[in-house]
Amino acid sequence: MPLRIGLIGKTNTGKTTFFNAATLSSEEISSYPFTTKKPISGISHAITLCVHPEFKVQDNPNNSKCVDGWRYIPIELIDLPGLIKDAWKGKGLGNQFLSIAAQSDALLHIVDASGGIDSTGQISEVGTGDPISDFADIEEELVMWYQKILEGNREKVSKSIRTGSDVIEAMTDLYRGIGVTNLHVKDTLRSTGLTDKAFDDFDISDSKKFAAHLRRISKPTLIVANKIDVVGADKNFDRLRERYNDTIVIPASGDSELSLRRAEQKGLIKYSPGSEEFTIVKSEELNKKQTIALDFIKKGIMGEFMRTGVQFALNIAVFKLLKMNSIYPVADDKNLSDRKGRVLPDLILLKDGATVNDLAREIHTDLTKGLLYAKDLRYNLRLPIDYQLRDRDVISLVSASKK
Repeated sequence: MPLRIGLIGKTNTGKTTFFNAATLSSEEISSYPFTTKKPISGISHAITLCVHPEFKVQDNPNNSKCVDGWRYIPIELIDLPGLIKDAWKGKGLGNQFLSIAAQSDALLHIVDASGGIDSTGQISEVGTGDPISDFADIEEELVMWYQKILEGNREKVSKSIRTGSDVIEAMTDLYRGIGVTNLHVKDTLRSTGLTDKAFDDFDISDSKKFAAHLRRISKPTLIVANKIDVVGADKNFDRLRERYNDTIVIPASGDSELSLRRAEQKGLIKYSPGSEEFTIVKSEELNKKQTIALDFIKKGIMGEFMRTGVQFALNIAVFKLLKMNSIYPVADDKNLSDRKGRVLPDLILLKDGATVNDLAREIHTDLTKGLLYAKDLRYNLRLPIDYQLRDRDVISLVSASKK
């Protein structure tokens, strides 16, 4: 199952344009509030350098694709309906939104860096809105939802503790369905100074502190400062970075990326998502408006910010926020192929710290039973099953049955 990344934010911040640019979808885009009335899912990609040139082989990708030496790894992208105040109480599309958002592995919080929406998400004059407040409003809704889960289940947690359950286990059970682990809860209790405080003594401020920290570490989030192409947006981008200096903030222009992807799709330009440049290949087929738009993107976006930011945000979410490593498992260590003869067929994303044993489990649970060791095919080394894998490792597993 691919990683799942959710797009969150107020209405009219450009979430759907970002989604369309990242997935080459054609969902409705308009300035009406709540154009996205239900979660929309599509396939996008995280992109990383492929290892096949290093090993001097031609690969035959199976679960991903390789283009010009870059591996495109499928990830699920979800465009979520815009939130309104008190969504955590169930207002608007709140419950639907929050339940889907909580099932995402990471979140991209899209804000309108141009300041072109008001506090309710309505289109307003550019520069009159405040993206800092917009981010804070949505973040508060998420924290309040996490707190609501705890406050609404106090008796359940207390009963579990009274009957012998560990406090960490009892609290984790409340959030397990949205991807929270024992380690998340343990870290949260420690970081908020609540480890030694009896659960029944938690007051409302304690549960709020707990909810805020748990939300932050269980759903890694970066800020996408969208509409960076609008005059004045760069100043709000700087404000966002200064105010939220503990969060990654990426400047982006969803409109520009969508224009480039559509032009590339029509064969008018040569462009790879996330690239810092593009080449016009059919200038005679471009009309005046298209020519002006491409010239602006080249000078105003790539000249100032190097890239449109859409693919960059996805890559950062996967490889920085979620700390995933790209691992290439093969069955035939001499030909770097699977049993069907496909060379470097699969790329598996594993969290930093994952071991050889974790890789075996990811491929098939039965593989762990007779697992003896692994071979690192880059350095021709034997690796123990508890060895922590590194990005771009090419690995062959050796089991008792294969010996």
